[in-house]
Amino acid sequence: MNRNKQRGFTLVEIAIVLVIVGLLIGGVLKGQEMITNAKLKRVESDNAGLAAAMFSYQDRYLQLPGDDTQADSRFSIYTDGNNDPSAAEITGDGSGTVDGVWKGDETVAAPNHETAIFWKHLRAAGLIPGDGDDSTQPTNAYGGLIGIQNGALGISGHVTVFGAIEGPIARILEARLDDGNPNTGRVQADESGADMQATSSGSTSYDDGKRYDIAFRL
Repeated sequence: MNRNKQRGFTLVEIAIVLVIVGLLIGGVLKGQEMITNAKLKRVESDNAGLAAAMFSYQDRYLQLPGDDTQADSRFSIYTDGNNDPSAAEITGDGSGTVDGVWKGDETVAAPNHETAIFWKHLRAAGLIPGDGDDSTQPTNAYGGLIGIQNGALGISGHVTVFGAIEGPIARILEARLDDGNPNTGRVQADESGADMQATSSGSTSYDDGKRYDIAFRL
């Protein structure tokens, strides 16, 4: 009487499969870690680059971008005869601060449009890429907008704001650059879409399931 013989996996074969699976999982996790680190470095370098551009403009022209009272006559792009903007549209009030909310809108009344024309002035000066007629805010590594604001979340002075940062990343940035608390220190945050005004207290902790607008004091 013939019987069908069934052959199972040997221990050696099972061990080999487990090693291969472990290597694959390790490779995926390492790849994710590398991507995360690259994005973190981009956020940090973008923040440093923006600060450098802002202060370079101030050193060169003795006024802040966005707040510049002479921008309409300073740059040829605004005086070349091609739909030149009016002085009110392209100049600031020279108050020494970049006024307006970090998601700037150049159509609002001056000086609250200064956080929008901030980008025009930097581009017109050649300090960041783009056309001097363009007030489009750049985006960060996580897809949110980058902006500038004076006194956001009660922080003294100007801050750069990086919007829609994932909770785990916000926590890492906070730990790297500040005191680990999202409502104290030079790095503070609030949930994305919340009010970033000086009277806002910000978040008390980071939630991995939420996104945050992070303010970095300059």
